[in-house]
Amino acid sequence: MKTLVICSGGLDSVSLAHKVAAEQTLTGLVSFDYGQRHSKELSFAAECGQRLGVPHQTIDIRDIGRQLSGSALTDDVAVPDGHYAEESMRVTVVPNRNAIMLAIAFGVAAARQAAAVGIAVHGGDHFIYPDCRPDFIDAFQAMQNRALDGYAKVRLYAPFVNASKADIVTEGARHATPFAQTWSCYKGGETHCGRCGTCVERREAFHLAQREDPTDYADTDFWRAAVQTRNP
Repeated sequence: MKTLVICSGGLDSVSLAHKVAAEQTLTGLVSFDYGQRHSKELSFAAECGQRLGVPHQTIDIRDIGRQLSGSALTDDVAVPDGHYAEESMRVTVVPNRNAIMLAIAFGVAAARQAAAVGIAVHGGDHFIYPDCRPDFIDAFQAMQNRALDGYAKVRLYAPFVNASKADIVTEGARHATPFAQTWSCYKGGETHCGRCGTCVERREAFHLAQREDPTDYADTDFWRAAVQTRNP
């Protein structure tokens, strides 16, 4: 199956890219610059494309991103520290982000005659992000079946939608994903902060998967307290 993967440069999407490259036919990677403060992630997506020997394209949707105000990822709003599933993390929601990216990616896939679009949404996203949930995936597929009726048939491939982040680490390791060459931190500093929700989730995932975490964190111990607070 010829598959185009949406790749942010994060652990999940890079792991998905390696999975698709091993199990299917990876036709390319597409990333989106929506004005995210952690735009350095895009360079990791580009590296992934080079490593896997497929085209990588970054689509500039910053004009759209500027209209999706109020998020800590795109606005002058502090990225909160703490566990990924804390209520405070809702400030990281960029409304309709995945729906917008997927709509574009499906158009690109249809034009390139790809059979599927891969996205790395996972079970840990469900609490915060409505456009990462299984019912959204199903509804989006149904919508695209109508949108491309008579022109193309493109499948939405979301193999991690009911998986945990730890499951992704396990699967990524199975396909030799170089985790050190991925970026998760929402703060976009020189190193992973170790305190924001994505850093805590990343560190916890390696712990649960019983895999060595090669990530350099500015704060190496915060995650333990954040996880304990969430799961006393």
